[in-house]
Formats: sequence, C-alpha cells, structure tokens
Amino acid sequence: MTRVDAPWTLAAEDFSLAAVLERRRGESIAVVIPAKDETATIGPVIDAVTHHDGLVDEVIVVNDHSSDDTHAVAARHGARVVELTGVTGKGAALRAGLAASRGDVVVFLDADVLNPSVDYVARMVQPLLERPEIHFVKGYYERPLHDMPTGGGRVNELTARPILSLLYPGLGEIRQPLAGETAARRDTLLALNLESTYGVEIAMLIDAATKFGVSSLAQVDLGVRRHRNRPLEELRPMAVEVLRAALSRFDVELPPGD
Repeated sequence: MTRVDAPWTLAAEDFSLAAVLERRRGESIAVVIPAKDETATIGPVIDAVTHHDGLVDEVIVVNDHSSDDTHAVAARHGARVVELTGVTGKGAALRAGLAASRGDVVVFLDADVLNPSVDYVARMVQPLLERPEIHFVKGYYERPLHDMPTGGGRVNELTARPILSLLYPGLGEIRQPLAGETAARRDTLLALNLESTYGVEIAMLIDAATKFGVSSLAQVDLGVRRHRNRPLEELRPMAVEVLRAALSRFDVELPPGD
C-alpha cells in the first residue's frame, strides 16, 4: 500500500504559551481579520488577539463594504482598518490584508466568533515556530449548532471534507478545511493563489499541499468555536464555491461562474 503523508496535529494539551513566546526569535506576527457587518463581535475578537503582551505586532481588520459601524469599532479597539475597494469577497479581503501587513508570520482569523479565545493566535503559530518543516496551519474545533453541542460546519462536513477525501490523499484528515483560522509564513502565502470567493480556504489548503507536501501542514485544536449559524439557503452558494475551487485544481473543466 502506498504511504500517504499526513498533517501534523497539535492537541490541546500540547499547547504552551511560554514556549511560543520563547521561540519567536524576532519573528514578527501579524493578524488579519476580514470583516463585513461585524459590529457585534469585532471588538471582542480584537481584544482577544491583543490579550498577551509581546505576542502580536500588528492587527489589521479588512472592512469589506460594511454597512454598519465595523470600521469605527475595530479602530476603537486598536486595529488598523483597511477598506476593501472594488471587488468584494473573503479571498479579496485576505489578499488586501496580506498586502497591508508586514509580519513574518501571518494569522487569518474570522470576525464573527462569539467566544474568541485569547490563545487562538499563540496556538496557531506554535507549529510554525517549533517545526521549520511546517508551512501552513489550520485550526479545528467543535462547532455547536443552535442548542446542540455539535452539528455546525455543514458545508465543511458535507462538501469540503468529502471532496478532499476523494481527490486529495491526506487532506481528508484535515478536520476543518474551511476554518477561517489559518496561519502561515508570509513567503508561503505569497506563493499561493488566494481566490476572491468563499472558496479561498479550501484553495489555500490544496495549493499549500501541492507546493509543499501534505506533511508540511498542521492542524491545531482550538476547542469549541461558536458563531452565528447561517440559514440553509445561504449555504448552497458557499458549497458551490468550495466545489469549484477543489475541482478546478483537479483539472476538472467547469463552466464559468456567475
């Protein structure tokens, strides 16, 4: 049987904030948070990012055409706000944030988390600081759905993980391929093609595995992640974007998107 490399997993009990702070060795860390109409959650997310003194060097919020006070709230909590102009979409926001940042290590975080942990960033960068062979890190977690302890992440479980298991050996072991919590060295991210749409997460994962190998990937336990659960009718367009990104990288000829 052909051996398939697997991503490295950092369990919750293996996390050490002291080790992360000690191993930084002068590497700067930037956090990029794409946000669209996230007034209710963006402040606590930023506060969690900046909780540990000496860990994060810059926090950039990319405001994706918000119609609420996301810009003002983010600035009030100490983030540098970059306005996304022209094109919209999560991938476009990540590209803008990467271009605006200067960190040697870049962490992407979602803005809609209801229970952000002060250790998210440290957990995400630990594999990069401990293992030079690691290029790309994804977070994983339990996803409650309404009053149930699990069941969230429906596009992840019904679309992303199955297509990866079928077409990309080793990537089926990534528990949250669509996680917004992603970390990588700047050079790694610059070598990837960041799509403009929601498909950016699975696209980055596939491209990183293709360029650097599945064994260069890591995933980190972030505990329980709570955020607003979208109605089912909003998930179909997301699933289409995920499938388009995965299938196009498998050289499947697809009709043009909308």
